[in-house]
Amino acid sequence: MDILPGGLYLEDLQEGQTFTTGSMEVDAAQIVAFASAFDPQPFHTDAEAAKHTFFGGLAASGWHTAALTMRLLVGKGAPFAVGLIGAGAQLEWPRPTRPGDVLHVRTEIVKIAPSRSRPDRGMVTLRSETINQRGEVVQVLTSTAVVTRRPAPAGELRKT
Repeated sequence: MDILPGGLYLEDLQEGQTFTTGSMEVDAAQIVAFASAFDPQPFHTDAEAAKHTFFGGLAASGWHTAALTMRLLVGKGAPFAVGLIGAGAQLEWPRPTRPGDVLHVRTEIVKIAPSRSRPDRGMVTLRSETINQRGEVVQVLTSTAVVTRRPAPAGELRKT
């Protein structure tokens, strides 16, 4: 099992604890490229056609925003020792991501539940808001992650 340097274990976490990522700018070419491959609807792929749609202009696919969120979370956004291992999620997109938006993610630990059947891990509920440069939330991701406990020293059994 690979351990991330400086990564956090279940014992290091507290409900209410927050993490904030760096930022990433989204441009029109990225929006069109992602949508052309994965969500080819006119409001994601054609700036001119998008003007006459529900969005009134080019908007990133929600799945693109989700992928950008994941990219931002990997590392400082959810710095768990063995990585960000998802066990389920719910997504909301309260407003679209637009060309020129600079996104960052703020994550709060909502709940920590040590496993009763697997003493080497627990489940952590996270609420991650993806926020643009104007402070507007463009995505809310509520997810459950598997987080490992710190390994017991060699020769010792873990107490539950």
